Amino acid sequence: MGAHARAVDRIAPRMVDQAGVISRRQLHAAGYAPYDIERMVRRRELSPRFPGVYLAHTGTPSWLQRAWIALLVTSSEVDVGDVALAHRSALRIAEGPGRRAAEEDPIHVAIPETRRVRSRPGVVVHRTEHLFRRLHPGRVPPRLRYEDAVLDVAADLGDFDALEVITRAVSGRYSTASRLLDTARSRPWLHSRTWLEAVLADVAEGTHSVLEHAFLERVTRPHGLPTPTRQRRERTAIGVVYRDAVYGGVAVELDGRLHHSELQQRSADMDRDLEAAAMGIRTVRLGWGQVVGRPCQTAAALARVIGHHGLRRCGPACVASEVRKR
Repeated sequence: MGAHARAVDRIAPRMVDQAGVISRRQLHAAGYAPYDIERMVRRRELSPRFPGVYLAHTGTPSWLQRAWIALLVTSSEVDVGDVALAHRSALRIAEGPGRRAAEEDPIHVAIPETRRVRSRPGVVVHRTEHLFRRLHPGRVPPRLRYEDAVLDVAADLGDFDALEVITRAVSGRYSTASRLLDTARSRPWLHSRTWLEAVLADVAEGTHSVLEHAFLERVTRPHGLPTPTRQRRERTAIGVVYRDAVYGGVAVELDGRLHHSELQQRSADMDRDLEAAAMGIRTVRLGWGQVVGRPCQTAAALARVIGHHGLRRCGPACVASEVRKR
């Protein structure tokens, strides 16, 4: 066996583990001299992607190869083991292809908070506090724990979009509301932590107090809707029930579940239910989409359902009166 073949054998397992991506540092450790690397590049056996990082073909890299390229080029400036997939990229590697990250989206990586690296196209670097406590042990490629990545993504979004991220984690059985809640409680620096904790606690405990509060603060009060009777106790053929909010003969039920189906699809179903109620069907069921995602539209439709004529705009961008006039 020739020297070149023996050298290739030395790096073959690592190339397999890293989806066909390798760094100059790793090639040197395997016994490659600079002229060996130059020869492999000339022969198109390796294709430079960043200075010091190579791909084993000259075509378009896959998402996984792009992830390894980002990890290796970042690790060239920090200690080995000090870089991991983060944010949406950590969710993508855990969940597989889907809505989390498109093939062309930047790759997100985390490094210790005390380190700095140069910016590179297609790579987003997150300087991360307590990085080693947040790493998922033994996973290849290295990544943050799933719950940490979910909360990082959710904290960067508005309330309803954050709920979408949490919903996919729970409904897809990648995690549970309890595990996400425990992680949120361990991170006092997390942006929007109080709100995220309250929602996760509701879901974990099977209550809807956060949604009920949001219904009052985002739908009814800002738009001049009358205050409903809350948690009205009624005796029925199936036992005692509690109505979340009652306007005369109209009962509004608030559904804060984040599982069984995708949030967007369930929100669309609830929108249809609400519009049906506006046409005379007197049962209204609202979820996070209506209360948090579209409170002005919800207020307008609910005003039609209960026959309320004192609807007001909650602000310059409010569409409540526009929807009501349709």
